Amino acid sequence: MFAITIPVAGGPEALTWAEVPDPVPAPGEVLVEVAAGAVNRADILQRQGFYDPPPGTPPYPGLEVSGRIVGLGEGTTGWQLGQEVCALLSGGGYAQKVAVPAGQLLPVPQGIDLVTAAALPEVTCTVWSNVFMIAHLRPGETLLVHGGASGIGTMAIQLAKAVGARVAVTAGSPAKLERCRELGADILIDYREQDFAAELLKATDGAGADVILDIIGAKYLAQNVKALAVNGRIAVIGLQGGVKGELNLGALMAKRAAITATTLRARPAGEKAAIVAAVAEHVWPLLESGRIHPVVDRAVPMHEAEEAHRVVESGAHVGKVLLLN
Repeated sequence: MFAITIPVAGGPEALTWAEVPDPVPAPGEVLVEVAAGAVNRADILQRQGFYDPPPGTPPYPGLEVSGRIVGLGEGTTGWQLGQEVCALLSGGGYAQKVAVPAGQLLPVPQGIDLVTAAALPEVTCTVWSNVFMIAHLRPGETLLVHGGASGIGTMAIQLAKAVGARVAVTAGSPAKLERCRELGADILIDYREQDFAAELLKATDGAGADVILDIIGAKYLAQNVKALAVNGRIAVIGLQGGVKGELNLGALMAKRAAITATTLRARPAGEKAAIVAAVAEHVWPLLESGRIHPVVDRAVPMHEAEEAHRVVESGAHVGKVLLLN
């Protein structure tokens, strides 16, 4: 088969379409013929040499795919050859085929086409696990989403609104904020022009956000605590603004608040399977009813992944950028 390889870490031009050995499904795995994959920030970090795949994972980037099952590992049950699925991966999605633990598979939701389904696994699992399973967002609470126009952001807005929460977002342009409003965001903050903590406190009459979903990290740490409500929860899922920041523990204690920080990729297979099962139970019905939907900015041929990476790094997209086989 062919896959996107990274012979030498570097810029988007480092991505190379090359012939590689076909994967073989291990016991408990399925072999998926990939119809489409999606670009995530982790893929960019891996390409740059900053985020190696976990041991035993294919060396090719790619954390989510959609496709059809073309092989079953020994002892794998519950799935059939030819079935259309999407999958959460630890890596290897930028390829024509990938072997996936059966617990990380999801059926393609009714009403969603096979290619578009590639936009779902990483965002739904990330948002559901962090915002709901860890931070326990409740109806009537306020969620602040940084990067509201991103793939994660566009899904977080919709899921939070679906459970009856109020949603605030930050984004870097009026056009992106308008897209967030169309998805249901109630409070729109241009982080380039406005102090997001001050704007959020003003919009909530000083109450602040009950949950903050943060892709920035260190750069936003102090401001996130300032923007947080009493008994609030900050879920850090990205480090685009650095890894080391100064935290005023007194301010955190005064708000009886909590900060969690997670990555999805490095979690054990059992934890991923539990998250996938929760997403199937809680998120898939919302997709199939049409209450929420994946947001796709564009689709690029997989062998032109270099172009897709340039788009994501530029920040010019809204939602997900897909890679087509």
